[in-house]
Amino acid sequence: DDDDDDDDGEISYTRSKFHFVDLAGSERARRTMATGQRLTEGININKGLLVLGNVISALGDPKKVGKTHVPYRDSKLTRLLRGSLGGNHRTLMVACVSPSSSNMAESINTLRYSNRARNIQNRAIVNVDPTTRLVGELRTRVKDLAAELLRVRAVLSENGEEAIKTSGPFSDEALNALAAGGETSISSSST
Repeated sequence: DDDDDDDDGEISYTRSKFHFVDLAGSERARRTMATGQRLTEGININKGLLVLGNVISALGDPKKVGKTHVPYRDSKLTRLLRGSLGGNHRTLMVACVSPSSSNMAESINTLRYSNRARNIQNRAIVNVDPTTRLVGELRTRVKDLAAELLRVRAVLSENGEEAIKTSGPFSDEALNALAAGGETSISSSST
């Protein structure tokens, strides 16, 4: 959480989440000659990448968007990355490929995979608590009304007419503070 002091002295909170995920690579059991626990890990990596590929296919194809089920719940990885995949997050994907000709097939698959992911369109917006938004709108409204009242008083005094009450909670000093976006304490007593 970051604390920022606004101009009006209130504290606002900004929260962010960062997900750093290393997707490793697809494990080819024959090529890696893995056995035992390493083979099981490779199988689980491939399952997660397959589900992630299905989610990316469902979200990245313009013909399928909104018409097909997106299988977020099929793996822990896709549940974790749900906001990053077509949600309300900013997303950066880094694809690592090998310049070696022996890894050409895997490099091409990685590039195809990342190209499909690139087609996913996220709409990142700042989520604001409704109460905080309402307080901000009301403060802006009070500021505008105070400035307008000061203008009306100035016009009335130029025309030689008696201005509205200029002391107490609606004194020129208090209105100037409100019009500048600051706060003023309003007392119920009149002078």
